[in-house]
Amino acid sequence: MDIRQIDDEYSVSGQIAVEDLDQIKAMGFKSIVCHRPDDEGPDQTPYALVEARAKELGLDIAHVPVGSMGVTEEAIAGMVDALDEFPRPMLGYCRSGARSTAIYQKTHHIRA
Repeated sequence: MDIRQIDDEYSVSGQIAVEDLDQIKAMGFKSIVCHRPDDEGPDQTPYALVEARAKELGLDIAHVPVGSMGVTEEAIAGMVDALDEFPRPMLGYCRSGARSTAIYQKTHHIRA
């Protein structure tokens, strides 16, 4: 897991696995947002499996996929909702962390 801190409330990572969630919780994260559409690649852990374990650990989690169309208005709205509703620090993840970074940056003008 390569977690990169963007600011005090948000960090990003590439794909996570179910077994990473205990460490994510131990690192102090309180919520997670998955930006990777399901079935994007064979190395991908399905969102439902990550979601189930995250909830067992008491982490808030949302699926706000950013696919081949890029960061859509719908995705931005979903991310703003997650940021407004979930406790932080928050971890966003996708394949590499790039989409999780991009969508977070696109929420700043809405949340400022």
